[in-house]
Amino acid sequence: MARPVWSGALSLGLVTVPVELYPAVADHTIHFHQFERGTSDRIRNRRVNERTGEEVTQDEIVKGYDLGGGDHVLVEPDELDEIAPERSRRIDIEQFVELDEIDPWFFDKTYWLKPAKEDFAKAYGLLLQAMDRSEKAGIAKFVLRGKEYLAAVRAGEDVMVLNTLHFVADLRKPKDVMGKLPQLPKPRPKELDMALALVDEMTAPWKPEDYRDEYSKRVEELIKAKEAGKEITHEEEPEPSADVVDLFEALSRSVKNRKGGGKEPKKKAGKKLSELSKSDLDKLAREQGVKGRSKMTRAELEKALKAS
Repeated sequence: MARPVWSGALSLGLVTVPVELYPAVADHTIHFHQFERGTSDRIRNRRVNERTGEEVTQDEIVKGYDLGGGDHVLVEPDELDEIAPERSRRIDIEQFVELDEIDPWFFDKTYWLKPAKEDFAKAYGLLLQAMDRSEKAGIAKFVLRGKEYLAAVRAGEDVMVLNTLHFVADLRKPKDVMGKLPQLPKPRPKELDMALALVDEMTAPWKPEDYRDEYSKRVEELIKAKEAGKEITHEEEPEPSADVVDLFEALSRSVKNRKGGGKEPKKKAGKKLSELSKSDLDKLAREQGVKGRSKMTRAELEKALKAS
């Protein structure tokens, strides 16, 4: 079982619940060491003085802020420690917001929050259910590993989810990154209709288990083949498709290919409610004018949709 990366308390008004924070995402990237080609000699990165070429130990290193023109302001590690955020052990929820008001642009890492002790399960469960019924996220700030984070605390399935968020100052606007943005001509109505038809034809329930990291799988196969001394074969590149100048024609072909691809006919919404996520159920309830949906549980939403 994984160990918590942080422990403290979740605070909402006068209610405080001791909690532990666990990573919700595992890194499956395949990591390599570096070797000099033709030898078994490892390549290592070392901190060296660029003038003398001599290696420098960590305690001899200070940080320097570049002022430009070769000038720097030197800062001692102790000076940074003095102004670092306090090692707060509290996640204080300052306000609640609608979850769909937070642009995905702001989301960073995902963690699970669980009660530190069974004694606090009742208070934890109450807050979890309140967040689930309201479909709102609590906005808070907390300190993790000496750094202050903005966070959104929300209801997951049987457990609270904490997402660290980027501060506004961290986000870059498209024009700041790319310079001049492209001039977008207005599409012809029939082209837009056909594009919407293609989107509709390609729409299906979100099933994340259908998507896998194919590149990492190929890297593993490559490593196993080389370990076994087998010859490595590569798949042939697919033939490039013929250029289509007419945008409407390209969209029409795409829609026709999707329809002719043996795709199963769409089922009625009522027959696949159990397959939908809660957010999709909420969207469907909103489209069908179900009242009081924000306060309904998943089971109540399904029941209301079947009756509508």
